[in-house]
Formats: sequence, structure tokens, C-alpha cells
Amino acid sequence: MASGYDAIAERYEAWAASFESPVLTWVGKLLERLSEGSRVLDLGCGNGSVTQALAERHEVTGVDISAAQLERARRRVPRATFVHADATQVELPPASFAAVSSTFVFGHVPRAEQGPLLERVRGWLRPGGWLLVTLGVGDSDDVVEPDWLGAPMLFASWDPATNLALVECAGFRIEEQRIVPFEEPGHGRVSFMWVLAQV
Repeated sequence: MASGYDAIAERYEAWAASFESPVLTWVGKLLERLSEGSRVLDLGCGNGSVTQALAERHEVTGVDISAAQLERARRRVPRATFVHADATQVELPPASFAAVSSTFVFGHVPRAEQGPLLERVRGWLRPGGWLLVTLGVGDSDDVVEPDWLGAPMLFASWDPATNLALVECAGFRIEEQRIVPFEEPGHGRVSFMWVLAQV
């Protein structure tokens, strides 16, 4: 996935800016629940668009597997801290964040690793900490699409009931969850499950 996002960094940024997505609405829901100056992790921060929103009032660390995306994120949000790492392998201090945001990342994580990653995220959060996550709903085993915006890309997802079970089994209490469809240029109508949950 790193090489894919490195290769399409510029194309992805232009594509993502060409349509409306629910991201900022749900990021807003997370922000409403945080005290000013909270430590927040943006897991799979990409080019820093969500990081920028989070960093307006909070101390943000962004993690991403793509060096090219991180370069864009650093330019966009110079006051944030960035770590070049795979979300499933990065080492972060336990109980060190008030919130973790991870938007459109889990769909690129193999199905067998999604539950363990949620458990790792739970470990990085302080008691009472918040998780905002998007999860695929297509119940699709690990599949590599050979040409996604010009690069091979892995996609994987569970069904909605399994998603919720994984979040709860990782130690979260779900406060709000919704499947939100929207139109992606070139890909048609897509749906993701948005989950806002608390430790």
C-alpha cells in the first residue's frame, strides 16, 4: 500500500478534493467531545486534511505508511508531529492519547488484522478516550484492485454486524454508528460505516 499511495499522492489529493465526503461532519462530532489541547492520533493521516482540522485546537500526531503523503501532510500542518510507519506495526506509548481518528484506513488493512488493530488502538487511548473510525461494509475478503487511481491497492472489509462486534470486543462502547453512502468519482456509490466509540 505504501508504494501505491506514494505513486498516486498528487492524483489522490486532486481526486479527494473533487467531491463531498462525510469526513468533516464526523470529525466535528469527535471534536465536540474533546477538551481543548487534547492529544490526538490521526492514524493513516494521508495528506493531512483531517490532521489540519484536528490540529486547530489539539496536539496531533499523524501516522502514515506513505512517505509521499507524509511530505504533503507536513507542509499542510507544520505544527503537528508525523511518524512514517505502518498502522499495524507502529509502536506508540500506551494510554497516551485522548482520541484516535482513523478515516478510510481499515479498508486497506487485511481482514484478519482489523480486530487486532482495533485492540492496539484501544491500548493507545487513555481511560475515557474516543475513537472515530470508518469501516468497510462489503464483506469482502482481501482483494488487490490492480488499477485504483493508477496503482494497485488492497481492499478488505467485514459486514456491518461483524464490524460492530470487533469494535466492542476491542473494549469500546459504541456511542454512534451509521452507514453513510456517497458518490466517489470513477467508483460510483460507495458506503462506509462510521463509528464513534469511547473506551
